[in-house]
Order: sequence, then C-alpha cells, then structure tokens
Amino acid sequence: MSADTTDTTDTTNTTDTAESADTTAPPGTTDLIRFENVTKRYGDHTVLDDLCFSVRPGKHVTLIGPSGSGKTTILRLLMTLVKPDSGTIRVNGGQLYPAPESELREVRKDIGMVFQQFNLFPNMTVLRNITEAPVRVLGLSKDEAEARARELLDMVGLGDRCDAKPTQLSGGQQQRVAIARALAMRPKVLLLDEVTSALDPELVAGVLDVLRDIARTTDITMLCVTHEMNFARDVSDEVFMFDRGKVIESGPPERMFSAPDHERTREFLSAVL
Repeated sequence: MSADTTDTTDTTNTTDTAESADTTAPPGTTDLIRFENVTKRYGDHTVLDDLCFSVRPGKHVTLIGPSGSGKTTILRLLMTLVKPDSGTIRVNGGQLYPAPESELREVRKDIGMVFQQFNLFPNMTVLRNITEAPVRVLGLSKDEAEARARELLDMVGLGDRCDAKPTQLSGGQQQRVAIARALAMRPKVLLLDEVTSALDPELVAGVLDVLRDIARTTDITMLCVTHEMNFARDVSDEVFMFDRGKVIESGPPERMFSAPDHERTREFLSAVL
C-alpha cells in the first residue's frame, strides 16, 4: 500500500480556497467519523495540514485528488497504521486519537479495510482467511465464523472456493476474498484504498460490481480512495477533493464531476476523466 506521501503535482494554480472549504457536518448532527485539526508530517513534508472533515453514518464518501494530497494517509490513520502529529480523530463516538491503547483497540473493531494489495495469508484456505479475525478478535465460535464466511463468499460469488488457497485464485477473486474478510468483522466503516489498482483491467469490473452491491444493500459507511471516477460517481453520496493536505471542496458527485467550483478540481478531473 502506498504511503501517499509524495507530491509531484504542480499546485501553483491552487488558491487559498482550501482554507475555507466547509467539510464538517451541521451542528447537532452525529458524525460517524470526525477529524478535528489533524496534522500529519513525514519529516519536513506535511501530508495533512490541520485537516477538519466529517462523515455521517451510512454515507458513501469518495476521496479524490493527486498523489500525495493525503488521501491514503487518512485511511492509514483510521486503521491506526500511523499516528497523527496533532489533532483529534473520533469514530462511532469513541476517540481514536489521542487515546489509550485499550480504547484504541475497541474503536478499531468498528473499522474494516480493503487494501491495494490483497494481503491474504497464502498458507491458509479462503475460508480460514475470513474466519481467523472474527474468531481471534471478536471471540466468535468457529461454527459461527464459518457460517458468516460462507454467506459472505456466496455474496461475492466465491461460495465454491472455500477450500482453495489464495495462489489458486485470480487477482480479482483474491480481492473479492479480501472484501469478504473485511465484512466478516461487521464493521461500521469500510475503508477502500485503490482496491482495483493491482488488478488487470478485465478483472476490475467484477470487483467494482461487488462494491456497488455492498453500497446498495447495506448501511455500512464507506470511505473510498479511487481513481475509478465512474465508480465514484455511481456509489458516492459525497466527493471530497484533496490537494496539499486539505479538502479544497466537497459536494454531491453530480456537481463535483459536472460543475466543480474550484479550478484545481477542474484541472484534476480534466486529467483523469
């Protein structure tokens, strides 16, 4: 998974509008995810710059923007793979940062992630790849975990591959197993980090169809980093445009992809659409 920490994009035309983008929910609204003045640096490079944004329960939010703008770092912070240098992160009413390790582990149970690379255990069967965490982390019985895993494998079209090893599957099938594995933890938040970037083009559509079904049939909150703009248009309730560690504008996909307000957004979309 890329660290999303380098930025070679020309940002000379970016204005100070980033400072005023209002990405927090209205007063009185319950947020499932909330970043408050979060800053993350790698050495002298500031990846997230005093970032504030929020996501409400059940919403599907896509993060777009050039490489190095901070998108994947947001997912890594939520997965507790890295820590912010300052600021507060809250998930489902619990505090992720700053927080003691015990509280962090509890909040982390509400979050599932599907990575660019599939990260399956090659020595385990497909079924065990999915049941391992529910048994060890959630304390499910083996029978309950296996019943849940089989149901999820049926959902992603792999019900007949329970006993296969990951090396016996195509890349698209492995990614669908990874999606089922994330869902097996019954997360409230599903993070998707460029989940089709490692796939051959002919395998991309099948994986995106599975994610569309999840968005349509569940109430899971989805936070997605992708360059698949048609997918983002289809599934998103809101699209956030990132540049230089800030949200420079956000809005529904119809407006963001058809008539964005910010010149930097128009430049980015003209390059990727």
